[in-house]
Amino acid sequence: MKYLILLGDGMADWPIEKLGGKTPLEYADTPNMDIIAGGIKGLVKTVPETLNPGSDVANLSVLGYDPLKYYTGRAPLEAASNSIEMDENDVAYRCNFVYIKDGIMSDFAAGHIDSEKASKLIDLLNENIDEEDVKFYPGVSYRNLMIWKNGLTDSTTPPHDISDKEVEHYLPQGEAKDKLLKIMSKANEILKNNDIYDKANNIWLWGEGKRPSLPLFKEKFNKTGCMISAVDLMVGIGKLAGMYIPKIEGLTGFTDTNYDGKIKAAFDFFEDGGDFAYVHLEATDETGHMGDLEEKIRAIELFDKKIVGAALNFAKDFDDNFKIAVLPDHPTPIKIKTHTSEPVPFALFNTKNKISIDSYNEKSCKNSVFIENGYEFINRMLFSNKY
Repeated sequence: MKYLILLGDGMADWPIEKLGGKTPLEYADTPNMDIIAGGIKGLVKTVPETLNPGSDVANLSVLGYDPLKYYTGRAPLEAASNSIEMDENDVAYRCNFVYIKDGIMSDFAAGHIDSEKASKLIDLLNENIDEEDVKFYPGVSYRNLMIWKNGLTDSTTPPHDISDKEVEHYLPQGEAKDKLLKIMSKANEILKNNDIYDKANNIWLWGEGKRPSLPLFKEKFNKTGCMISAVDLMVGIGKLAGMYIPKIEGLTGFTDTNYDGKIKAAFDFFEDGGDFAYVHLEATDETGHMGDLEEKIRAIELFDKKIVGAALNFAKDFDDNFKIAVLPDHPTPIKIKTHTSEPVPFALFNTKNKISIDSYNEKSCKNSVFIENGYEFINRMLFSNKY
């Protein structure tokens, strides 16, 4: 048996009047996810009540790691992705390039700056910010990092939570605020007149945490695992869990990503004897943060066709049976442009069974199975005969 999780980040949503009271997932054309829904479906709570609803917390849950036990912050997971060495007392911060206009968070993603330009801006910050205990590191697009040697943690706000809001109400508020505000102010002076990219005039520091530790996936589940994602957060989780991380060209974290490369990498891993693959797509979340309804529907349909549909087609050529699960990590409602903590719809299909078409969305999954602790989902997928 092979096991495949296909995760559309932030894909779940709220009913929208313009869509006749349907969610984007209900409204979208998703024939392949409807095949998956012909197996078992339900809701799973991926975010514990005491934690903020982020992709870090939620994906740890889906992957089988209790975030109440293992979560230390988002940025250190991304540091692991980039093989950045952190000592025990170092603190990592996510460093977004953002565009702030008239004190308003106008664009938390700096126009989805490309990684090459972002890397040049990171070099500019390292050259001009004179803080011996601080260093900046490039990531993917607007998603970059700052490591503070023997640093302090703080109380920060994700920039995607404050789109179109006045930033002064959401600046750092904890014991590190003076240092962080000083660095952000210096960065603004450096970036506001840069000649590399005019849609990034500030940085935003958030997602702080110290070095985490995860049990290896192989030791925890007795399965070899593979993580496929464009974003450093997911790659970092995969690395810490000892999973195989394939090199794939053209991954962008948006709707123009290399879908074919993702699915091919997953099935190459299965061809080589691998047991479990986790294919993560970011675009369904990004479009939610943008508040772009049409783009979110398009992102969902691309996920259905190019990820879920392609996976079903690849699976036909294997002698092994597959358990294929589809779910989001958390909702990212268009109306509020940020994450929420509601349980998310999941569907799980075993390819040994006859295809039975059903509908996959928040409403259709509501009155079926409910999994209270998100980290238990993968155990049921891997080891329960009912699933």
